[in-house]
Amino acid sequence: MRARDLAIEYESVSVDSDAMAAARLMAEQKLPGLLVLDGKGEPKAILPASQLVKMIVPTYVIEDPTLAAVVDERHADRLCHVLKGRTVGECLSSKATPPPIAAPDDTALEVAALMAQVRSPLVAVAEWAKDGTHLVGVITASHLLQELLGVAGTLDTPSA
Repeated sequence: MRARDLAIEYESVSVDSDAMAAARLMAEQKLPGLLVLDGKGEPKAILPASQLVKMIVPTYVIEDPTLAAVVDERHADRLCHVLKGRTVGECLSSKATPPPIAAPDDTALEVAALMAQVRSPLVAVAEWAKDGTHLVGVITASHLLQELLGVAGTLDTPSA
């Protein structure tokens, strides 16, 4: 199975997208992260949901988690306001690296190795051309596992 066969349509946002809208999208669709595209529509980064969670938790609580117990619900409900007026680009970690990108002809094992190497919940599948990178789709870790387990399941089934 090739990367092009495994790639699915997946939600993506641009670096200029609204951070609050991106957080809602992740929450509503229970996504582990979003593919972030640059102004030309090329894969730029992955915004993990955990990065947005980190942004909404006050620094003093990260430094001393025992303080989380003293924040009342009224204030906890306002945590997401820190995302208001911010862009996705502003939410990316300063250590953000380009997303892993597989070629359409890469095998499932090559995609799995890439995903494991960079510890990413998703891999972009893209074609490179003179006019830029063209996104084919995305392979999520859960989708890749499902496909690999499906293949393994057919191998484990005794033949009649």
